[in-house]
Amino acid sequence: MLEPRIKERFLDGLNTAPPLEGTTPDALRGAVEELLSFCAPPLPVAQVMDGTTTEATGAVPFRVYHPRPGVPLPLVVYFHGGGWMAGSIAFMDPPLRALAVEAGVVVLSAEYRLAPEHPFPAGLHDAQAVTSWAYENAAALGADPERFAVAGDSAGAALAVVVALEARGSAVSIGHQLLINPAVDPRMNTASYREFATGYQNSASMMNLCWRTYLNRPDGPLDDAPWQAAPVFAPDLSGLPPTTVITVEYDPLRDEGEAYAARMAAAGVPTTLVRCPGLIHCSLHLDGVAPHAASLRQHAVRALTTAFA
Repeated sequence: MLEPRIKERFLDGLNTAPPLEGTTPDALRGAVEELLSFCAPPLPVAQVMDGTTTEATGAVPFRVYHPRPGVPLPLVVYFHGGGWMAGSIAFMDPPLRALAVEAGVVVLSAEYRLAPEHPFPAGLHDAQAVTSWAYENAAALGADPERFAVAGDSAGAALAVVVALEARGSAVSIGHQLLINPAVDPRMNTASYREFATGYQNSASMMNLCWRTYLNRPDGPLDDAPWQAAPVFAPDLSGLPPTTVITVEYDPLRDEGEAYAARMAAAGVPTTLVRCPGLIHCSLHLDGVAPHAASLRQHAVRALTTAFA
């Protein structure tokens, strides 16, 4: 059952807001940033530093959280959610501080380019560039390149998926991927899409807007999108690193994430799937609303500590 305090303080406010169809990117970005007010107070981290990559494709801003400076900890490159058109380093600051401290890892939070100003594949190119840069410069970040992971939530998880798919056989050795509520299927035709189309913060109409904006396709079908944008269409999932997929009960994206996890397992990828009951799509940001929301992050912490034990 959905926690009453989440519904009272969060869902009801969203459900009385104007529909997102036709909204401006700035309006959506403002609404996403408002989630910060629901986060628990940020945890102190021993070292927090901002920087930019030095890739030839252009500088990608990032923020690094190191809970134990001087100790080469595992490195996790994290891509934020927000439908490929919202979200930021600031948006992810509270949950990633907690993830770094609780999992004992160095987290690099990437600020990739967003649609509609920069539709696919701009954000993906940034994700690939920052991943390569982080792997090559792990030691300078105080991390251990031999213990390296990519991670993300929602649209950011989709970027992590493609980064891992395209890293197979490359010089970048990814040891784990952590995918939270991954958005991998633009067809939006699963049972969870039908069941939770409205009333649960991440609506079917909002996802339709996000996919069309990201792909720069205001009209027409989405079932022929390139797999580098829509990983559900990737023909081969073998050879991927061990993976943890975390979904939540009340989310249109739930079934596609779980189906993707099943495909990876069938392809021989060591895959752990966790469904968090009673939570909604943005629960990673709702520690300040309901203590139970922290269970999502706790599963993420457990995945990383187990992967790099």
